[in-house]
Amino acid sequence: MSEQPTVALVTGGSRGIGKACAVRLAKEGFTVYLTYVSRPDDANAVCEEIAAAGGSARAFLLDVSDRQAAAEFFASEIKGQAELAVLVNNAGVTKDGLILRMKDEDFDRVIQVNLAGAFTCLREASKLMSRQRKGRIINITSVVGLMGNAGQANYCSAKAGLIGLTKSAARELAGRNVTVNAVAPGFIESDMTKGLSEDVVKAYLENIPLKRLGSPEDVAAAVAFLASAGAAYITGQVLSVNGGMYM
Repeated sequence: MSEQPTVALVTGGSRGIGKACAVRLAKEGFTVYLTYVSRPDDANAVCEEIAAAGGSARAFLLDVSDRQAAAEFFASEIKGQAELAVLVNNAGVTKDGLILRMKDEDFDRVIQVNLAGAFTCLREASKLMSRQRKGRIINITSVVGLMGNAGQANYCSAKAGLIGLTKSAARELAGRNVTVNAVAPGFIESDMTKGLSEDVVKAYLENIPLKRLGSPEDVAAAVAFLASAGAAYITGQVLSVNGGMYM
């Protein structure tokens, strides 16, 4: 019987921060499992990039808001087949709008994916990690989960909820040698920011002491640290990666 791989699972790992985390964790020696909902070509391209660099990765179609599908994924693809060392809860969506005009379905969808989906994955991962008596869970929250943002009441609620989930899970799982932390990115270069006007970007930069946007790799470096042996005594924390942006 072949030795089970030591896996880092990254939800929403086909692009942006998720992709950067997948690539970085592969460099750290983990076998990477990444999930995606759309863009299978992007997900496969990440796996090919990791393989070309000497790593190992697999991509899985999974909507984390489908609780039954998420539970079945952990049961069929990980339990008894791999050692789940790291979970990075990164999958997320946005459906922005002012509170006065926000539709119920837009609020609910963001909560279902960004918060409830993360909870389901955390719960299923914690079952496996508790049996192993080791593991790292890292939730990707956001600076807006700490300070709020106009037009994103649903997203901010979900990301703030992730912080509470992180702190509660950290207390529950510490006795099993499972750490739970969060990373809160600030204004990060992404497909979304590429479409913003120069004036909007300039306004954001005025509130960032380092005077630059962050990169997905900046966030991935923080995730890699929290997944490393050097973070063994860190749990229940929120690590902000925001260039000093506090408003």
